[in-house]
Parts: sequence; C-alpha cells; structure tokens
Amino acid sequence: MNDYERLAGDYRRIERAIRFLEANARRQPPLRQIAEAAGLSEFHFQRLFSRWVGISPKRFLQFLTKEHARRLLEQSRNVLEASYEAGLSGPGRLHDLFITCEAVTPGDVQALGEGLLISYGLHPSPFGRCLLAVTERGVCALRFVQEDEREPVSWLAKRWPRAELRRQPQRTAPYLPRVFPFRGSQAPAPLHLLVRGTNFQIQVWQALLRIPMGRAVSYEELARAVGSPRGARAVGNAVGSNPISFLIPCHRVIRKLGEFGNYGDGPARKKAILGWEAALLERENPSF
Repeated sequence: MNDYERLAGDYRRIERAIRFLEANARRQPPLRQIAEAAGLSEFHFQRLFSRWVGISPKRFLQFLTKEHARRLLEQSRNVLEASYEAGLSGPGRLHDLFITCEAVTPGDVQALGEGLLISYGLHPSPFGRCLLAVTERGVCALRFVQEDEREPVSWLAKRWPRAELRRQPQRTAPYLPRVFPFRGSQAPAPLHLLVRGTNFQIQVWQALLRIPMGRAVSYEELARAVGSPRGARAVGNAVGSNPISFLIPCHRVIRKLGEFGNYGDGPARKKAILGWEAALLERENPSF
C-alpha cells in the first residue's frame, strides 16, 4: 500500500468524523464520541490525524468552524490584488505550484473534443478516490469520487463528447505527486491545465488560481476581482462549473458570513481540504 492509498483510507474516516461534527456541532461532542463516529478508539483516532495531517484532532476541528472561516476572510482581504501583483505563485503558498491555465480554442470548443485523446485513471488521493484526466496539452479534468465511480467517468464523457477517452491509469498516475504535493519541500514540476469554458468562466478560474493556499475569499470579493462587482451569483455558477477540482481551488471560496458553502465534490470534502491546507501551512509557518 502506497502513501496515497493510506491517505485515501484515512480520509474516509476523517469524512465520517466531519459529517458527525456537522450534525452535532451545537452540543460540542467530546473526542471519544467523534472517534466512535469514525469507527476508531481515541488512541487510534489521534494516530490517524497525526498520519493524515500532522496535528491534533482538536486543532484540526478548530479549522472547520465558522469562526475560523470568518478569520480567513478577514486575513485574506485584498489577497487577490496582492497575488495578481506577485504572479501565480502568490504569497503564503506552501509549494510554488507554477500552474498555467490554457483555454481551448473557439474551434476546439465547437468540435467538442473531436480528434482529442484523453487518458484518464481513478486513483487514491489524500481526499479519497479521484478521476484524473490528461491530454498532450495538460490536465483537463480532476473530480473526486463520491459514491459511484462511474459517475465522474460519465461526467468526463459528457464534457468532451467527441473526444476519444482511454482508461490509462499508468499514464495519469505520474501526475499524482504534482497534483497532491503533500510531503517534502521540493517544488513539483510545472503543471499545465487545459480548460474548456466561456470567457467569463475562464476568467473566474484564472482568478481562483491566484488564491494562496491557506487563504479564502468570498464570492463577492472574487466578483470584484474579475470586474463584476454585482455578479456574485454568476461567479458562483462559474466556480461550480470548475472542471479541475483542487488544482483550480474553488474550495477556497466561501460565503461572506463565514459559512463554507456548497462544493461539487461534497461539503465535507471542502472542509477537509481547507482544514488540511491550514494544517500544512501551520506546520510550515507556526505563526499562521
């Protein structure tokens, strides 16, 4: 069993714990009950957290509160503007992920992927199993599996209806350390993303790429950053249409009142990713 398989197994228990907390937040359940919800003893639950993210369950759970979300918004004011000045590798990122986002041409959009070869695979990740799809021009899809593994494959086929899809996990597996660089200080190789969307959607996705790890912005802030201050709903729709989860970090957009909001791959997973990023950033920068 490799690191990604172990982390994927850990994540399933973490998600159960998060779902339990969402349902019982008002009564502030003790650690013993949270561990039981994850199907573990307190001792093994502590070990699970140490292996998965390297901090205590109590500290991690603090990252999942509405108060923490509000602090993120307060700390992140003007983060988009600052990141635009700094380039794609904005301040506070744990890894210098040099990600370039390339849009398909209008002709490609009209062709719906005709003549395009897309290789895909289903792989374990720190947040459960995911579908990863690549072309010669870069990563074109990343979607987490919720229940049925056939669903993300069907979604990929609908997104690129005329492309040739080949299940080739041996081709997509080498991308995993570049997509989920959860260990080591060495920066991964550059990643290129190939996206298909409207001009407005691509503009929003490019703005998402500039949100540093461990930070979050509101839909309203994102709307202002793309020059549409009254278009928070349209921005929300564009965020929801993001075809490359995690790499285009739509999970870093939350509601202005401090609520985490929806996420296409599940609200519990959104909280888990934000908590995981905050924990990694804290380990790199204890003053975070």
